[in-house]
Amino acid sequence: MSALEPRDADPGVAPSVDAADRRLPGEAKASVLDRAHRALSVGIVSVVVLIAFEATAVGTAMPVAARELHGIPLYAFAFSAYFTTSLFAMVLSGQWSDRAGPLAPLTAGIASFATGLLLSGTAGTMWLFILGRAVQGLGGGLVIVALYVVVSRAYSEQLRPAIMAAFAAGWIVPSVVGPLASGTITEHLGWRWVFVGIPVLVVFPLALALPAIRRVAAGPADPAAPLPPYDRRRIRLALGISVGAGLLQYAGQDLRWLSLLPAAAGAALLVPSARGLLPRGTYRAARGLPSVVLLRGVAAGSFIAAESFVPLMLVTQRGLSPTLAGLSLAVGGATWALGSYLQARPWTEPYRERLTVVGMLLVAAAIATAPSVLIASVPVWVVAVAWGFGCLGMGLVIASTSVLLLKLSAPEEAGSNSAALQISDALSNVILLAAGGAAFAALGGGAVGHGGTSASGAHPTAFAAVFLPMAGVALVGAWVSTRLTHKDAVVPD
Repeated sequence: MSALEPRDADPGVAPSVDAADRRLPGEAKASVLDRAHRALSVGIVSVVVLIAFEATAVGTAMPVAARELHGIPLYAFAFSAYFTTSLFAMVLSGQWSDRAGPLAPLTAGIASFATGLLLSGTAGTMWLFILGRAVQGLGGGLVIVALYVVVSRAYSEQLRPAIMAAFAAGWIVPSVVGPLASGTITEHLGWRWVFVGIPVLVVFPLALALPAIRRVAAGPADPAAPLPPYDRRRIRLALGISVGAGLLQYAGQDLRWLSLLPAAAGAALLVPSARGLLPRGTYRAARGLPSVVLLRGVAAGSFIAAESFVPLMLVTQRGLSPTLAGLSLAVGGATWALGSYLQARPWTEPYRERLTVVGMLLVAAAIATAPSVLIASVPVWVVAVAWGFGCLGMGLVIASTSVLLLKLSAPEEAGSNSAALQISDALSNVILLAAGGAAFAALGGGAVGHGGTSASGAHPTAFAAVFLPMAGVALVGAWVSTRLTHKDAVVPD
């Protein structure tokens, strides 16, 4: 990694991106796997693979864990605890990274992530299991924002699309292997091994990534500037948005009149907190950074909310087994990575805004096509094909929003802006999932838990009430995609 260090730099002082560009003459020949970046790239992508494997594997073991711990009534809290604490940790990680560099929050996040898995895997009661999930959520929120700051510090603007594509590729194998491996381990060894086994995988990313990050991305962005204080107001807002989102999620799962109370309390906390944490102009799609942050939420929320109901629809309406229903979406991991790869090609850079428009149109078309299998004469493979194109669009959009965010952020603001991007993503997920779940239940779909628990006697109209509005939200995202650059930006014909 000596090629990344200026000859006259002090040890332990993080070089700026401009300095990195000067150290890498002939940037067109540089690669995320060249000698200067190889260890760092493999290390941070390994962290992404670890998070992806956890996300796909733990969901499979969760129902068995809840049943054995006599915690079925508390099942939803195992997911909301992770989400609530991760939202708070995203804001904390952004400030921590801007102030002291991404090394400390990334290390703390990986340690917290592993500790939470161990707590859940060894829990004797459901409440201890939920506590473990909350600790794990803290780690996940710290890690994801710190990784974005690492990218902004250690990779030049030309290389960032490629490393974002590598992040997407890191989800391919876990999305296919994770549920199958988790199901096999749960069946033959027990659900606890799914949780306690994953922390072993932490050793490899730590050994590769942390020394490399220490050399190229440790410390504040500007070592000569005084350290900024922690913004206590933003931390309070982060707590408000976390608690508010958790209350809304709880209310969306319980359609009794009494649920209006936590829903109102959640909205009262969430709305002002979100306005204070997201860039000014986000809700009116102001050009530039606000629209980038808004697009991330619109894309992720509409797609994930719809995807959560696909396996349930195939099982209850077309009689597929849960395994086949899940595998019908497996091709999406590959096409998502393909979309990320395409946006990373140098020739696509001048057309990035247009790529996101195309991507959101693909997402909208996929979501609108999925409920066609409610018609008995439509073959079920239509969903797999449609979702493959939808994931292609998501690969174009998600990676592009990450690249644009870092391009529009000053080095000392990369952490806070990355946190805003992740908050938009996560917050949109919970709001649209809650809205979709409420519409589904109100129209005869039954109670739906996280990940698509079974719904007996679900009416086809209930599924249409989820997919068609989400397709409309995705179309709104296509319009937002036209506002990612300023009017005076030069876009080729």
